[in-house]
Amino acid sequence: MSNQVWLSKLQQQKAIAVIRAPEMKLGLQMALAVAAGGMRLIEIAWNSDRAAQLISQLRSELPECTIGTGTLFNVEQLQRAIAAGAQFLFSPHVDTAMIQAAVEQDVPMIPGALSPTEIVTAWNHGASCVKVFPIAAVGGATYIKSLQGPLGHIPLIPTGGVTLANAQEFLKAGAVAVGLSGQLFPRHLVEAGNWQIITQDARKLIQQLGNLE
Repeated sequence: MSNQVWLSKLQQQKAIAVIRAPEMKLGLQMALAVAAGGMRLIEIAWNSDRAAQLISQLRSELPECTIGTGTLFNVEQLQRAIAAGAQFLFSPHVDTAMIQAAVEQDVPMIPGALSPTEIVTAWNHGASCVKVFPIAAVGGATYIKSLQGPLGHIPLIPTGGVTLANAQEFLKAGAVAVGLSGQLFPRHLVEAGNWQIITQDARKLIQQLGNLE
């Protein structure tokens, strides 16, 4: 998938559901729940239970969705993720070898960065976008806004502190999209199997972000 296509999907959807599942069955249910709410970008953390198998299954069961992975730490994990069918790749850090490996296979790579130096380094080495993480630790939407002056040409995806309540603020501040994990999947709802509420929250989020256009 080219970077242009990836950016188009981000601009259309504006939110990525990040799933970190201790059991593959739970991960599947979590993905189905947000997909039912209209979310089309789903990231499976590589440290989830049987992540490769889950990615492959979701590619089959949710053809309307774009399924990627995250929490990748090295090139070996990245190659395994691509082999499993991951359509986009996130890492918590900037690793130029990983970015290069993804570029060579035309799979969007979104490294995690925090400082302007890290963000620019990732972008200059071929990152499709840059994940700004953990955003809550550095001022939230205010930090994204402050980066826009010098770095407005770099598409940023804040994670680690984005909630259903503040997601809009990040987009208004200049983010191309946001990533949500625990806020979309509260532990008590997952443990109770209350997928209907998770679907409703996902639908509400997509509607809220769509109204920003």
